[in-house]
Amino acid sequence: MHSHFHAYHPKPPPLLLPWQFHRTLSSSLASYTITLLPGDGIGPEVISFTKDVLVLTGSFEGITYEFREMLLGGTALDATGVPMPDETLAVSKQSDAVLLGAIGGYKWDKNEKHLKSETGLLQLRPGLQVFANLRPATVFPQLVDASTLKKEVAEGVDLMVVREPTGGQGIYFGKPRGFRTNENGQVSY
Repeated sequence: MHSHFHAYHPKPPPLLLPWQFHRTLSSSLASYTITLLPGDGIGPEVISFTKDVLVLTGSFEGITYEFREMLLGGTALDATGVPMPDETLAVSKQSDAVLLGAIGGYKWDKNEKHLKSETGLLQLRPGLQVFANLRPATVFPQLVDASTLKKEVAEGVDLMVVREPTGGQGIYFGKPRGFRTNENGQVSY
C-alpha cells in the first residue's frame, strides 16, 4: 500500500491576521471546492475523517467547502478499467484543492504497468503540475516504545519531509532507456 498525501493549491486561501479571527459563524469568509480522491485501502477512511475535520474547523471561521469525490487508483480500475479517468483530472483541475488518500494494494500489483493503481497517481502529478509530496513523521509519546529505534532516538521526533519527485524527470516521468552489459559484466545505459 502506497500512502500519499498531496495538496494541490492553485488558489491559496486568504491570509488571516490575528485580529481577523473574531468573525462570527454567520458571516461567510470564504468558500472552497475540494476534490477528494480517497483511493484504496485505508484512503477512504482517512479522507472521510479529514473531510469532517475540514468542515468543523472551517465552521469556526465561516469557511465552507464543496466536496467532489472522484475515483483514482485501484477503485478507478475496478469501476472504469483505467487508474485515472479523464473526469478525475478535469474535476481536480477545476478545484481549489485536491486531497489524496492512499493508492495501491496487492489486488492490483500484478497488473500490467499501464493498469497498476499507482499509474493513476503518476498521471495525476504532471496533470496537476505538482512537484512535492508531504510526508509527516511524528512519534507520539504513547507509541515511542513501539518504535524499532532506540527510545532516546525516537522520542520527540516531529518533522515534515518534503519530497520532490520531479528533480530529474527519470524518477517518475522518464521512459526506460534499457541497459547493456559488456563482456566484463559492466553495465552501461
